[in-house]
Amino acid sequence: MKPVIAPAFKAAFPQTVPIMTGFLFLGLTYGIYMHEGGFSFWYPCLMALTIYAGSVEFVIASLLLQPFDPWSALLLTLVINARHLFYGISMLDRYRGLGWKKFYIIFGMCDESFAINYATKPAKDIDHGWYMFFVTLLNQCYWVAGATLGGVLGGLITVKLPGLDFVMTALFIVLFLNQFLAEKNHTSAYMGLGLSIIALIIVGKTYFIPVTMVLLIIGFTIDYRRKGATARDVD
Repeated sequence: MKPVIAPAFKAAFPQTVPIMTGFLFLGLTYGIYMHEGGFSFWYPCLMALTIYAGSVEFVIASLLLQPFDPWSALLLTLVINARHLFYGISMLDRYRGLGWKKFYIIFGMCDESFAINYATKPAKDIDHGWYMFFVTLLNQCYWVAGATLGGVLGGLITVKLPGLDFVMTALFIVLFLNQFLAEKNHTSAYMGLGLSIIALIIVGKTYFIPVTMVLLIIGFTIDYRRKGATARDVD
């Protein structure tokens, strides 16, 4: 029988090298951030293995220091990673017939793995299922290695690193700016900022996230219908 695993790994690895550099650095920062919060190195390691959602892991790190509130954790996770619903829908056809590999590929589908598996097409003699599997596995290994290494090094660093808790805020700012610069129409960005500020002023920081989500759903629905009506008028 013709070998399929080794060729798929060799095809997947070069595609993930750019992700490796970013994941190792960001994972390192996350591990040190967790240590600064008082957690042992196995916390970021275990969270990277089981949660594997970078931005959510930063949020969970702060939630672990607060009173136990599973509903807030669930809501924040759904809000932050809601985009994965759309990723999954676009990958349904590609995941058919992959057997047991499908379950891990679904679990490990981060932004970077989705981008590679969706945009790249391996050679015809490469098994597509194993190719997506190794892209996903390699990317998670990079993240777990970076987070674990950061947790270990955090215990060896004797100097204080003030301002490290700003990493999570900086991460979301970078993601927002990247999306803002990529869009030609900034209506959604302005709407998100404006409604978030309004919700924060009205209900305070404790409940502003769910209120903001409700306002955004209403706002985007109105904007979608307005654009649909405008398109019909033009026709």
